[in-house]
Amino acid sequence: MLERLGEVLKKATDKIANAIFLDKNMVDSIVRDLQRALIEADVNILLVKELSDKIKKAAFDERIKEIDKKEHIIKLLHDELVRILGEYKPLKLQSGQNRIVLLGLYGAGKTTTIAKLGNYFAKRGNKVALVGLDVHRPAAKEQLKQLAEKHRLTAFVDLDETDALKTWKSLESSGKLKDYRVILIDTAGRHTLDDELIKEIKSLNKEIKPTESILVMPADIGQAAKQQAQEFQEALNISGVIITRMDSTAKGGGALSACAETGAGVYFITTGEKINDIESFNPDSFLSRLLGMGDLQALIEKIKSATGQKEQEELQKRIEEGKLSLEDVVEQVKSMSSIGGFDKIKGMIPGFGNIVKKIPENLMETQEEKISKWEHIIKSMTQEERENPEILEKQSSRITRIAKGSGVNNSDVRALLKQYKMLNEVIKSGAGMSEMDLSKGMSQKQMMKLAKKFMKGKKLRF
Repeated sequence: MLERLGEVLKKATDKIANAIFLDKNMVDSIVRDLQRALIEADVNILLVKELSDKIKKAAFDERIKEIDKKEHIIKLLHDELVRILGEYKPLKLQSGQNRIVLLGLYGAGKTTTIAKLGNYFAKRGNKVALVGLDVHRPAAKEQLKQLAEKHRLTAFVDLDETDALKTWKSLESSGKLKDYRVILIDTAGRHTLDDELIKEIKSLNKEIKPTESILVMPADIGQAAKQQAQEFQEALNISGVIITRMDSTAKGGGALSACAETGAGVYFITTGEKINDIESFNPDSFLSRLLGMGDLQALIEKIKSATGQKEQEELQKRIEEGKLSLEDVVEQVKSMSSIGGFDKIKGMIPGFGNIVKKIPENLMETQEEKISKWEHIIKSMTQEERENPEILEKQSSRITRIAKGSGVNNSDVRALLKQYKMLNEVIKSGAGMSEMDLSKGMSQKQMMKLAKKFMKGKKLRF
């Protein structure tokens, strides 16, 4: 995600910080590199020029002491880039029912985004319903239904009805939606924002009375996002934006900065195909990740999306009671896999990116193979062995029996036992649920402490 820009920003700040003094040649070189990277990221040229002029002005401002100049320029660069990315505008749920309408043109990814958003809110303890009102795109309702079933979400879809307004009125009059705190509504798209689409959305909004109207746009449209956001804002009064496909394009900088220019705050970005590949957009944290300084809060959000609040509480209870099982070990490794493994988290933990470069590229494939093996191993165990795996270490005959029953080697069974033992050691050493109680949140100090332990964990061999 905008890796080229991140590399240039890191080099620029390192150059400034390590310079004995800032002469014209060095400043010009840094500015040129920044300009090239920002333009490649599709950021508006006028914004790039404005940033360049401010850096040059600060570098040659005689009123600023030379000893303070480097810190001043680095802070200026940070603050200006955050300004370009826009204001932090998180989506806050109301105390009552939240009716969130998603809008957008064809190909933006509305339907898959609704499923991701539904999972995001459901994992945070909210009762969520998905409603399919896209009656124009072939198979849109069927797609929503399948996504909901796959990820254990509730969806209300009338496959036969061709009138979106009738579908909504029928649902509301039946009372089926009354118990849901978050209702996510998929609407029709078009190739362009034409009068027919505006009329349809306005008539739906009159009945739905949405608490949020969110525009979904793909990152690869770059600076064209500005015009699209303005048109939807003027016609339908959108409250925020979700930018999709941020993992697959260098134009993401253009889409983000364009939305900032219109004043349409970016609520979320999506960064992959998996259900958990959605995160709240915080410009400051996003920039921190680009600069290689990590983004632990985004990592915590991803873990919350992968493991529901109820599951977290149940796991914590079992740990407190000393009843951690082998199934818990496999579920924790699965959770890591579902948020993208090391590839997704490497930029979120401060200093972890360089460590991860040494890990083989096929790590995730190996990870998934191990999870599959471990599940077969556990199925070949007795209930006593699952709940008290320590007894296996004392009786090698049990290990041999389990290996034969699951079609694996004895070494595979021992690898699972080693993982179980390692997880117990981590918990006993203090990096356990007192710091990982994500449902209550983490202080910055706790997050840093956990990150350091994670980075030093030589036994973490998934």
